[in-house]
Amino acid sequence: MCKYFFISIKKNIIPFLLLLFTIGLVIFSKDNLDASKIGLLLWANNIVPSLLPFFIATNLLSHTSLIYKFGKLLEPIMRPFFNVPGIGSFPLIMGIISGYPTGAKIVSDLKEKNLLTDIESERLIAFTNNSGPLFILGTVGISMFSNNLIGILLLITHVLSCLTVGFLFKFWKNNKNLGYKSSKPYLYTKNISFSDLGEILSKSILDSIKTILLIGGFVILFSVILSILNESKILPIVSTFILPLFNLLGMNKLDFPTGFLSGLLEVTNGLNIISNTPYKNIAYNIILSSFLLGFGGFSVLLQVYSITSKANISIKPYLIGKVLHGIIASIYTFIFIYSIPIFNSNL
Repeated sequence: MCKYFFISIKKNIIPFLLLLFTIGLVIFSKDNLDASKIGLLLWANNIVPSLLPFFIATNLLSHTSLIYKFGKLLEPIMRPFFNVPGIGSFPLIMGIISGYPTGAKIVSDLKEKNLLTDIESERLIAFTNNSGPLFILGTVGISMFSNNLIGILLLITHVLSCLTVGFLFKFWKNNKNLGYKSSKPYLYTKNISFSDLGEILSKSILDSIKTILLIGGFVILFSVILSILNESKILPIVSTFILPLFNLLGMNKLDFPTGFLSGLLEVTNGLNIISNTPYKNIAYNIILSSFLLGFGGFSVLLQVYSITSKANISIKPYLIGKVLHGIIASIYTFIFIYSIPIFNSNL
């Protein structure tokens, strides 16, 4: 009887949560409307201008032989360090430069073109999807912390932990490794020409707009979810419940667990709360922010899942990789703050 009860709960948990979400939309309609507007403005003013050009450019580059030649050149680095083909350098570099979810989009495109095996795609997806330097330096460092050096510190530890996760994932399913399928794509890739430029450009723009609209939907959705959790007092109650855990780490303000939980859902809101929490030792704020930047939040996770599922790439290595990224980034940040005087003296 008990077994069937739990099976019934498992089967109906998603419909039940969706029902609660719909009820929350009705009860807190005014606050949800404001949250939707904020999410829409965030998407329109920040995400579209920064990501749409990158999506179009990377899509166009995939129709040239440039990235394949570049991949062949970096094969001696990518294969020994990350156990992936040289072409994996493209999503890695673009993922670091442009931010979420560019890396995941490129890995999915390469997988659909049969340039990566299933295992290689899983390894790459775990560490090529990262926060961009514009977001870390500009939004987090300058706008939130009002300290350019903090932004530099977070960027350095973010990239170092990304590469560390990539190195650890070289052993992912190593006993099942089938190797790189073929070097033929390097040799027979046709370059885009003026005759087909219009068609490919139109296709690239349409494909990029679909992805950017998808991201916009997630941003607005999670803005509303956070609004409902705040107005229903669920987030403050859970934050109070886990506050003793943060007290053990020396973070005895309620804003820390609130910001952490908010960041687990949507990273920007969480970082904003943590960076604006006054505390005698700002190192705690920075280390916690470093974890959230590495993890990225469930909003980004679902964005990635919506992209990778089309290419039949498992989301499991991505989730493991982002948890590791957050932990390793916070450890690196702790080490940098307390061992490198330039970072410690400016806090």
